[in-house]
Formats: sequence, structure tokens, C-alpha cells
Amino acid sequence: MLDANSLKQESEWKEKATKELEEWYVRQDEMLQKTKANNRAAEEAFVSDVEETTPGTEWERVARLCDFNPKSSKQAKDVSRMRSILISLKQAPLVH
Repeated sequence: MLDANSLKQESEWKEKATKELEEWYVRQDEMLQKTKANNRAAEEAFVSDVEETTPGTEWERVARLCDFNPKSSKQAKDVSRMRSILISLKQAPLVH
């Protein structure tokens, strides 16, 4: 009697584990598809931004690639001087 109950319980656990594993695979696949779509959109935006060659927007493009928040920067070096130069160039670009 104990063996029959334990076999029944074991089969229920196996069924439950199989269902949970299938659901996990479905969730993983959905997350993977979302990540792929986001990456493709980001790549398209980056490529279109890189191909943009409007004169006078060079420093704005550089500024977008730089992190100007000193608190979020985890660098050990002091980059405040470079940051101030880039900000000034963005605000008043050199005229050729």
C-alpha cells in the first residue's frame, strides 16, 4: 500500500515537473524573441545614426556616446576635463 501511494505521488511529481519545464521553455523562448527584436531595433537605430553625416552634428553624436554623469562613471581616472571640453564643443561647435 505504501509503495502504491509513493509510486502515484512520484508520477504526479514527474508530471508536474514536466509541465513546469515546458512552461519554462515557453517563457525562455518568449524572452529570447523579445531580446532579438530589441537588439535588431537597437542595431537599426545605431546603423542609421552612424550613417547620418549631417555637417555640424559631429559633437552631438560624440556627446550621445559619452556618459556625462560623473556619479554613474565607474572609472578610476578623472575625466572631468575631457567631459567639460566635449560639453563646450557640443554647445559651441567649431566652424570650418
